[in-house]
Amino acid sequence: MNPSSALRFVTPVDTDVDRRTARLRELGLLREQPSPEFDAFATALARNLDAPIAGVNIIGPERQYFAGFHPAPDDPEDDSSRVMSCDSGFCIYVQARKRVLALDEVMDYHIFAGNPVVDAIGARSYLGAPLMDGTVVLGTVAVIDTKPRDWGEEEVAFIKAQAAELMEKIERRAARGRRPATSRAATET
Repeated sequence: MNPSSALRFVTPVDTDVDRRTARLRELGLLREQPSPEFDAFATALARNLDAPIAGVNIIGPERQYFAGFHPAPDDPEDDSSRVMSCDSGFCIYVQARKRVLALDEVMDYHIFAGNPVVDAIGARSYLGAPLMDGTVVLGTVAVIDTKPRDWGEEEVAFIKAQAAELMEKIERRAARGRRPATSRAATET
């Protein structure tokens, strides 16, 4: 066995990539642009869960994009901190499981201890919930802490509720955007 292959991070197989990509395109979420609304959502999530890092992660066909991120990058023109390959991070596991993932101490799990974000940002604990659109996970809402955390039932329930609330907002926004222009003009007069 090649020594480097022994350290390789194992990424789950993405069986919903085509359906998710089509739905992200319909909702206008595949554009890889930061969203002030999602940034504010991530900031509120971080504050409510007392975590230094939070995000609204959209899982695209080839990479992940944090449309909402806390703390926001220092340089708004530099998107590099918002982009991550699909074989990095923990959100891809939420997507594969289609349910909340709570890691109190990532170092306790060999599959997560070798994750590139452990070294890159010092991730020690993670809590993420899926953004469910029917049976397809479009992305996640997640928090990361640089110290171990005991994510209890209250925090798990909170992040699940936040994910559901954000999906409702996304769906309402998409529904407003799908209205014919004539009906929109008629309601404004």
